[in-house]
Parts: sequence; C-alpha cells; structure tokens
Amino acid sequence: MKFDMDISDNFASFIDKDTGVSVFVDSFDNKEFEVRIGTINESEPAGKIIAESTKELNAKLLEIFENYKGEK
Repeated sequence: MKFDMDISDNFASFIDKDTGVSVFVDSFDNKEFEVRIGTINESEPAGKIIAESTKELNAKLLEIFENYKGEK
C-alpha cells in the first residue's frame, strides 16, 4: 500500500486494494498521529506515530501496516 499523507494533514484514510483493509490516521497537533486499522465499520487502535516530516510519517505508516498484515 502506498501512503501519501502530508504532515500538515489532520486526518487521512487509506484502503488496501488487495485486502480491503482500511487505515485511519488522525492528529490534533501534526506531530503525534493515532492509527486505526480494520474496516470502514469497525477498526482497532494499531499504534501511535510521532513524526517530524512527511517522509517519516509515511514510512512509519507503512511499517505499522506491514506489521498488522504480518499478524493476520
């Protein structure tokens, strides 16, 4: 999955075309990002990211998603 969230975004959602898994990300301060993974109707906390740049944010999102896929 490709993540393209900008560090200045307060919210983003992504859907993996292969699995149908949804990833939801939100932030109130654009430094700490809460990540939830599941379906549109039901998701669970998957982690918290602290990022200083867009590149770092997207790399950490991919890492959380890959870990989630590995657990399933």
